[in-house]
Amino acid sequence: MKEGIRGIFLHGFMSFAAVCVTVACLLIVGSFSILTYNVNIMVEDLNKTNEILVYIDTALSDAEAKSVGTQINRIENVQNAVFVSREEALEKFVADHQGDDAFSGVEASDLRHRFVVTLADNELMEQTVATLEGISGVANINAAFELAEGFTTLQKMLQIASLAVITILLVVSLLIISNTVKLSMYDRRDEIAIMKMVGATNGFIRLPFVVEGFTLGMLGAAMAFFLEWLLYNGLIARLEVVDSLKLFSFVPFTELLWPMIATFVATGLFVGVVGSWTSIRKFMDV
Repeated sequence: MKEGIRGIFLHGFMSFAAVCVTVACLLIVGSFSILTYNVNIMVEDLNKTNEILVYIDTALSDAEAKSVGTQINRIENVQNAVFVSREEALEKFVADHQGDDAFSGVEASDLRHRFVVTLADNELMEQTVATLEGISGVANINAAFELAEGFTTLQKMLQIASLAVITILLVVSLLIISNTVKLSMYDRRDEIAIMKMVGATNGFIRLPFVVEGFTLGMLGAAMAFFLEWLLYNGLIARLEVVDSLKLFSFVPFTELLWPMIATFVATGLFVGVVGSWTSIRKFMDV
């Protein structure tokens, strides 16, 4: 460990380069991953706004109409069912058509009691609607199948594209970091050759480099993590000023804290230890 720590300061420029490359690559991958996560959350929230209107038979009394909600809420995929009376529906109708004389004569008796139903999974909308149609007292159902299908397709495309881009960025980052480590090893090839010639074992030579790689990897991961945190909070603060309509809603960084820590530590560990271990192999044959 002493030799590994000493090597960091002995070859300061290459150590600095390795840390900078690690920080840059982790920031790129981490930022895109966070952006993807937030966009996915936004799409899910939009998907939840796609509601089903379940109209109740006019022959039922007010109490009987409300009782239908019990059967609706028993359906597995139903997340929430809100009862809207004729009077409430009329108030909303009037508010939506203010100034339109064509609908001035509409009365509450012309409308139906209804339930506004939110689903847990919109991919199962067709099956859920079929179940709702089988409930006694349900007269009609208004469901936007095309909109739900569009949201589902968008979410799947986003997940596939995100996985592909993150994978490519991660591979490119690992290649860049690996080459940086190899340059560091190449700069110290004479040191390794001399140690081999005086009888040092492979493990004696390799372990200080692994300790050095581990330390640099963890240092790069820690710096990248705190920079990511700072940049993310700065972005949210900036959006709160600019986005007065609240079109973009980003989750707080604390919600991402432990997954980000685990990802950055694992990547830093992998880059430092595996990068050093594999890069030194070609210089061991003297």
